[in-house]
Amino acid sequence: MSSPSTPEPGFAGRTLAEIASTIPGATKVSRDYKLDFCCGGRVSLAEAVAARAGALSDVERELYDVGQSAAPSEHPDSIEDLTALIETRYHAVHRRELPELIKLARRVEAVHRTHPTAPHGIGDLLVEMAGELEVHMKKEELILFPLMRRGGHPTIGQPIQAMMAEHDDHGVQLRKLEQMTHDFCAPNDACPAWPALYVGAKKLADDLVEHIHIENNVLFPRFTG
Repeated sequence: MSSPSTPEPGFAGRTLAEIASTIPGATKVSRDYKLDFCCGGRVSLAEAVAARAGALSDVERELYDVGQSAAPSEHPDSIEDLTALIETRYHAVHRRELPELIKLARRVEAVHRTHPTAPHGIGDLLVEMAGELEVHMKKEELILFPLMRRGGHPTIGQPIQAMMAEHDDHGVQLRKLEQMTHDFCAPNDACPAWPALYVGAKKLADDLVEHIHIENNVLFPRFTG
């Protein structure tokens, strides 16, 4: 039995996806250390930390701590309820928040166009993300999720792989967003709209990462084994 001061053994060889889906609170630790558990979740914790030149023991310590203190992570058992959760908690929220975020981005770019650290191009990036997300979500709502609710199909692995590939593309866009916003940190001389933009952009990033995680690591494995 592990003592409270000793990290639970076995984290290093476990994949990021497995850790994220079985340890409550692990997704926050992964984001804090910039470990891509949703799109890059197939690599081991040790490999991911090494790629970031981080300290494996620090990550293990935090994973152990959050796993001990957090409430159990629960997702609906039924496919009907799980897909409905994705549609209401993530799809609907993306559709509601992205248009306002784009408007705010355009305003910040216009007002601060001469500022050396202004997020030039962020409006275009958000428009691109919104467009690709809308197409992606429609595919799930009109094709994949109804198929899952009917119990699946022998060829369901093909659309699932297509969705996972698109998730990887979303991950690339999120990394661009992080870089463009300097990890969502506005300068001290920014007007109120600038920090507000970054708060909204960070929420979008957090929501999208959780959205992808639930699909890649909770929903899809129920059909792919």
